[in-house]
Amino acid sequence: MAYTAQDFKSNQEVRWCPGCGDHAVLASIHRALPEVCEALGYTKERIVFVSGIGCSSRLPYYMNTFGFHGIHGRATAISTGMKVANPKLSIWQATGDGDALAIGGNHFIHAVRRNIDINIILFNNQIYGLTKGQYSPTSKLGTITKTSPYGTVENPFNPGALALGAGSTFFARGLDSEIKLTQEILVAAAKNDGTSIVEMLVNCVIFNDGAHATISDREYRADRTIILRHGEPMIFGKNNDKGLIFRNRKLEVVTIGQDGITVDDLLVHDANCKEVGIHNLLVNMKYPDYPVALGVIRNVKENTYDDNVRDQLKEVEAKSTIKCMDDLLHSGATWVVE
Repeated sequence: MAYTAQDFKSNQEVRWCPGCGDHAVLASIHRALPEVCEALGYTKERIVFVSGIGCSSRLPYYMNTFGFHGIHGRATAISTGMKVANPKLSIWQATGDGDALAIGGNHFIHAVRRNIDINIILFNNQIYGLTKGQYSPTSKLGTITKTSPYGTVENPFNPGALALGAGSTFFARGLDSEIKLTQEILVAAAKNDGTSIVEMLVNCVIFNDGAHATISDREYRADRTIILRHGEPMIFGKNNDKGLIFRNRKLEVVTIGQDGITVDDLLVHDANCKEVGIHNLLVNMKYPDYPVALGVIRNVKENTYDDNVRDQLKEVEAKSTIKCMDDLLHSGATWVVE
């Protein structure tokens, strides 16, 4: 069956604030899922959306799929259980920077470590929006919020660095205003067999407006971000005249045509590289020294937790002398009570 975006829209009113970046991510999801189903041969009934608590966690209500709204920070645990219990399901998890990286941080890193075949969409607006504007694990140092009236004194998490440090096989980063790119990323995440982390940089117009404005504003977005695609040279800029090279053991921004630099001198993105070194450098790039990396940054193949559980069960079952409940009841020492 060929699906359309409309097939994945629920009849629920979307209750995010007007202008919230979550609307754009939702639109990208609606557009991506028909392509996912076609590419992987899925029916809509195989797709489940899971969430914890937060603005982004309302997302299951806006999907015409199966869904589960969990409790704060526990969406990853629920997703893990679902996937192991029914490996045929395509699990999508909607979570925020607070839900995933604060109370749910332990579940998050261990899901990544285990490489469970789930897709985690991490909405990063650098604030707690649902509870009205407290600083989150990704809030910038010095950010003034209701719980940091003089500015935060904590260094923020970089979700990409955290994911790669935990052994991530798939990490991508999108921007709410780049709907087509987000759609492309989500399709790639679905095709990855393992834990797919998609960090979405979204704007909270009420409590943290302009959190990503230095890179998201249309006027200079092309000069301050770089869209990475596997097998393509790392070029960016309004005029496609800037690029990245690796020199003196670090990334360096260069201008094509200056100092003899040509396109052939630029790094070519290898998302499939097992070595994590360059990927770490890419996820850690920050403006103004570097463009912020968008797109699929890492996409490598490793065994998944759910596949390992399945294979272990098959091995144990093949060697076991107990094939049914009757065998179990009559195994070991037995007694007859007179």
